[in-house]
Amino acid sequence: MGSQPTSPRPSGPGGGYGGPRPGGSGPRPGGGSGGPRPGGRPGGGRGFSRRRKVCKFCVERIDYIDYKDARMLGQFVPERGKILPMRTSGVCAPHQRRLMRAIKQARNIALLPFTTEA
Repeated sequence: MGSQPTSPRPSGPGGGYGGPRPGGSGPRPGGGSGGPRPGGRPGGGRGFSRRRKVCKFCVERIDYIDYKDARMLGQFVPERGKILPMRTSGVCAPHQRRLMRAIKQARNIALLPFTTEA
């Protein structure tokens, strides 16, 4: 085919197959080689994975969240009086919306506190 040698390397920015790239493929700080890491497991394994949270209302098949049930609503309101987020409580999105509405109703009729003293 002609006098031009064919090269296996692709042309363009970033080089190609080898050599150091700026901001790229060097060793990572903190041990990216898979060896023992500070605070991690030796061998670079996955480590502990939490069990997936399931929605309490879906499991117990609770359709209506009663705003008068202060004991049940109190499980989703810590001492400070804030409503727990979905990622902490494990409640699904539709039940989280109903739960928020019920907590706000219970606060308005003084079954739950808005905040704590301090």
